Amino acid sequence: MRASGSRRRAGGGKKRPPIRALFLDVDGVLTDGKIYLDGRGNEMKVFDTKDGHGMRKAEAAGITLCWISGRTSPATARRARELGVPHCYQGVRDKGARIEALRRRLGLTRDEMAAMGDDEPDIPMFEAAALSACPSDATPGAKRYASMVLTKPGGAGAAREFIEKILERNGTAGIVTHKPIPRQRKQR
Repeated sequence: MRASGSRRRAGGGKKRPPIRALFLDVDGVLTDGKIYLDGRGNEMKVFDTKDGHGMRKAEAAGITLCWISGRTSPATARRARELGVPHCYQGVRDKGARIEALRRRLGLTRDEMAAMGDDEPDIPMFEAAALSACPSDATPGAKRYASMVLTKPGGAGAAREFIEKILERNGTAGIVTHKPIPRQRKQR
């Protein structure tokens, strides 16, 4: 039986290290997993702004974001740039090898890593990380291997849900990432 993450065992049990990096699949996690093509072959993707704000919160809490996608898409690259995601890898066939290379490069231990995916190609990421999750609409194979199945589907706040759980686990859940808008003085 696992010990609760929020309690330390009596007698000096070891506290878990904080999650320092989050590895995310894109299609089916940050999007709904559908591919939208117009008549000219241009691809469109829908990203949830709540997930985007969650990533800003994660970054503010010192968590490095890494996107690892099996597909290649200009829309993914653009969204990663907009959010300031420092590690965005596309066209990755072996996600296990990519996550291991990043782990070494970033100087991480398995206990400092979390991963989120929605399908069988993401299972090597789950195995490499101490904490893993999948959206509620993930495939049965992904659900079997993930540490947790979230309540939200992919592309509809699932990434934000997982980030909030990580921030709570790390003790940084209260981070606010917006600056208040200054009041404007009334013109007379």
